Amino acid sequence: MPHLPALVPLVVFDLDGVLVDVSASYRVAIRETVAALGGGEVTPEAVQALKNAGGYNNDWDLSQELLRRRGIAVALPRVIEVFNQKYLGPGGDGEGGLIQQESWLLQPELLAALRQRYRLAIFTGRPRADADYVLRRFAVADAFDHVIGLEDVSVQKPDPEGLFELQRRHAPAPLAAYIGDSIDDARAAAAAEAPFIAIVDAEPPEREERIALFRASGCQFVTSGASGVTGASGIAADVSAAVRLLLNGSNPTL
Repeated sequence: MPHLPALVPLVVFDLDGVLVDVSASYRVAIRETVAALGGGEVTPEAVQALKNAGGYNNDWDLSQELLRRRGIAVALPRVIEVFNQKYLGPGGDGEGGLIQQESWLLQPELLAALRQRYRLAIFTGRPRADADYVLRRFAVADAFDHVIGLEDVSVQKPDPEGLFELQRRHAPAPLAAYIGDSIDDARAAAAAEAPFIAIVDAEPPEREERIALFRASGCQFVTSGASGVTGASGIAADVSAAVRLLLNGSNPTL
């Protein structure tokens, strides 16, 4: 970690869909969990619709809600058990699980450059162990001063508790931006009065619809479609654009 003055601004990232591509991990685990518990096939669009509605930042809760809407009542501990078998593998240690399908999205040189200008942290809805696992796997754990995960807050996003805690830890240095990809991320940032940069992975017309949702939730800046592609490559390009915005000294509130 480079030596930085005490008042260096803080940049906070969400993890999934921002720093890590989870299209073949968490998103697939949701669909496979619902199917395994009798809910039938779930489309990616159905998953995204609940994400857009907000209040389902936790994929366990989202899986349970998808089942409920199909008339199937399953206790949350059972949903978590099946979900984790899919995501973490049968041994719960990541081996053979969908977590192995994840990829890191932020270019190493941009991460290194950002560390020279800002202190970095993560506020994620992942369980802490899952977040630590992926950061170790991609050898980037040392880049982040703090990681706030599921167990570190009493109320999940869109509640801003995690951002408030990071602000407390870094006071009196300012929080320069929270970079996220969900409506709950945007609402958390707005509640914490933190500038928010949205990453939008979608094709028209859904892209415009999601941008409108972000704007209505208080988003200051959207990096959407900068590369002209979607998926992991598009997310990586948009995250790079967000980082370059910060490196160039631009104010996300403008």
